[in-house]
Amino acid sequence: MKIYDISVPISGDLPIFPGDPPTKIDPVTALNRGDTANVARISLSTHCGTHIDAPRHYSDSGLSVEHLPLDLLIGKTLLVEVNGVKKIDRGVLSRLPLAGEERLLIKTDNSALWERPGFHEDYACLTEDGAGYLLEMGIRLVGIDYLSVERFDSDGKIHRLLLKNGVVILEGLNLKGIEAGGYELICLPLKIADGDGAPARAVLRRKSDAGTGGYFDPHTTKWPLA
Repeated sequence: MKIYDISVPISGDLPIFPGDPPTKIDPVTALNRGDTANVARISLSTHCGTHIDAPRHYSDSGLSVEHLPLDLLIGKTLLVEVNGVKKIDRGVLSRLPLAGEERLLIKTDNSALWERPGFHEDYACLTEDGAGYLLEMGIRLVGIDYLSVERFDSDGKIHRLLLKNGVVILEGLNLKGIEAGGYELICLPLKIADGDGAPARAVLRRKSDAGTGGYFDPHTTKWPLA
């Protein structure tokens, strides 16, 4: 069984979405200063690095992160590969095998951005009609490999559309080197009371290809299809 860590490490150098507070990790006590243990203080955004957006992110009455159902955050997921595309719209998504899926991770050219310093505004993201298509297909969790599922200068319309319809958003994934196909997702956000979101450790697990019953097919999970 192979396990893939698709989270980005939290550090002060991690890119942050403009307007979010910076990530700071400061030592409080340190062995090299004669203290009895190493202890650090962490200051970060609830939407730092690999993180979950809960419905509370865009609605005061929405479900907060500690109440998200664990059976949605853990389970069978489909990873699709959409390279060379900035706008992930209905036309792109309709060519992928999404029927019967509940969890969808979208691998784009964004995964290469983690290797470059600073925040990049020109990342690949969902369009409004693409998000609508995911709702039509019954997707309940969608993940992408940068800090937002929608374009940088948007007003949050796509977040609101997904979250108000019960779709949990998983952002900030690092999918570089991960093949498209079927996996088990395990995503556990910090249990923050009344949290609008939370950093998460996300991993993918896949048994041998022979044990997937034909579910794993890298050819039909890449766009454009041959």
